[in-house]
Amino acid sequence: QVQLVESGGGLVQAGGSLTLSCAATGNIASISTVGWYRQATGKPREFVAAIKRGGTTNYADSVKGRFTISRDNAKNTVFLQMNSLKPEDTAVYYCNADVASYGSSRAFVNYWGQGTQVTVSS
Repeated sequence: QVQLVESGGGLVQAGGSLTLSCAATGNIASISTVGWYRQATGKPREFVAAIKRGGTTNYADSVKGRFTISRDNAKNTVFLQMNSLKPEDTAVYYCNADVASYGSSRAFVNYWGQGTQVTVSS
């Protein structure tokens, strides 16, 4: 079994910074693409950023130039550095990953974390 655990959320003033972490634990043979998504109250979940195992990154237009996604493959952890935060960044942030486990024919399975709240005050 695999778990994704997000941490690092909190309350910050506009213009401030936060760094989110997503740690994968359990039966892990390989982690492919990892992404961050967010969901504001009353809105659908939306894509924020993603990183492939080799380091290729992709960002939503709304966060380009402000957010940076990175990963530590040795620690099965992905980070989201968020700078110049705006009130509209307020949401629950979720980690998503494609993970292959030992003993499963190495097929990749998609997992979600439980989410971490980010609140940006104006």
